Amino acid sequence: MSTEPLKLAVVGHTNVGKTSLLRTLSRDPGFGEVSSRPSTTRDVLGCRLLLEGEPVVDLFDTPGLEEPIALLELLEAIAEQAQREEKLRIDGPERLRRFLHSEAASKRFQQEAKVLAQLAESDAGLVVIDLRDPVLAKHRDELQLLASVGRPLLPVLNFVAAEPNHRPQWIDVLRRAGLHAQVQFDSVAPEADAERRLYSALATLLDKGQPALQRLVESRQQQAELRRRQAARQAAAVLLKVAARRQATPPGAVEERQALTELTDWVRGREAGLVQGLLALFQFEAAACNAQQLPLIDGRFEADLFAAEALKQLGSRLGSGAASGAAVGVGVDLMTAGISLGAAAGIGAVLGAGLQAGRHYGRRALGRLRGRLELTVDDRVLRHLAGRSLALIRALEGRGHGAVQPIEAPLLQAEKLWAKGLPAELRAARAHPEWAELDDEQLAEDADFERRQRQLAVELLNA
Repeated sequence: MSTEPLKLAVVGHTNVGKTSLLRTLSRDPGFGEVSSRPSTTRDVLGCRLLLEGEPVVDLFDTPGLEEPIALLELLEAIAEQAQREEKLRIDGPERLRRFLHSEAASKRFQQEAKVLAQLAESDAGLVVIDLRDPVLAKHRDELQLLASVGRPLLPVLNFVAAEPNHRPQWIDVLRRAGLHAQVQFDSVAPEADAERRLYSALATLLDKGQPALQRLVESRQQQAELRRRQAARQAAAVLLKVAARRQATPPGAVEERQALTELTDWVRGREAGLVQGLLALFQFEAAACNAQQLPLIDGRFEADLFAAEALKQLGSRLGSGAASGAAVGVGVDLMTAGISLGAAAGIGAVLGAGLQAGRHYGRRALGRLRGRLELTVDDRVLRHLAGRSLALIRALEGRGHGAVQPIEAPLLQAEKLWAKGLPAELRAARAHPEWAELDDEQLAEDADFERRQRQLAVELLNA
């Protein structure tokens, strides 16, 4: 039998990250408006968290409190008037009720009235604190004002990683206000268990909400682990297809360069598709990626997967001449009547450099060719692609949906990733050129591909 969802009001001063917190908790980067402008949220906005189709929590984003000092003085005046005219000593909730029915609530204190009315209708309030802000008199009055509503309050300490911050001062002020339970939750870069700690802390304040909140915590943890595994499987599928890819071409400098360009573009396209898939899986928009670090969705690649500097960052020691040509990162299998002459890095270097370096070696080797060439992707590029994919997965796992700055995912160093050689799954993919040509549905029916994809995903997560 379904029960009414818990109602939580997200309250606090202007521009402390209330909407960002709602975006992160709801996994919705489009919820509300996030801006550095004060009072961006002007009305109460709501979102609902579901479990198996059942509503468990309603979250309400409220405007920022702007005049807490003046409003607190008004509430005290209301209490004095009641004492003088009615011989009554009224408490905080009654003061609030009378204020909400006054003219001031619809005029000067309209914003504050929206906040306090929503908090009064909710089961509890999440008080968002920006630790970057110094503690001022207005902040103390805000806490007193919110406490007067008579609802449980849980302070949420935002921007905990910012330097400098005023955490000790805020902790002292919160304790003086009787708010001894707090939770750290950076809405831009939440810690792995931040959501669990937030809901667990709420459960201690709300007896009736404990079962629903516990179910929500367990569900969120399961979803996070499922996303992690799915992300690794997406990356593994792309890596296997790239390892399997062969680009055939007849001998000849022009033909070889064209084939090399086509293969390179094909790999870039697979990476772009992977980025799209990972962003969708973690429910982020395309703008979440920085072009300087990751490929853009529109096909432009500022940080080129095949760039010499990118390979250097991954530990590839590139020298001059033929080695610099190898920065293109494509190995070549030279096939003569079906007999492989091996994945010759020197030949790959010659092709990458446009036959300008190592020309004598290139002429001798190419002169032996009869038939067609087959280009395959170099091991270093596979390691590079794996490193970029893993870096993106980790960055998305640690990113809050309230973040507005693009991801700056560091490239992993290649010597730290499969330093002893590629996993067996990628080596085996070299013998399955058909994998590169199959669509997702066809690959799902290939038992060998599915098995190696699952194993490679584990290799990635353990890297």
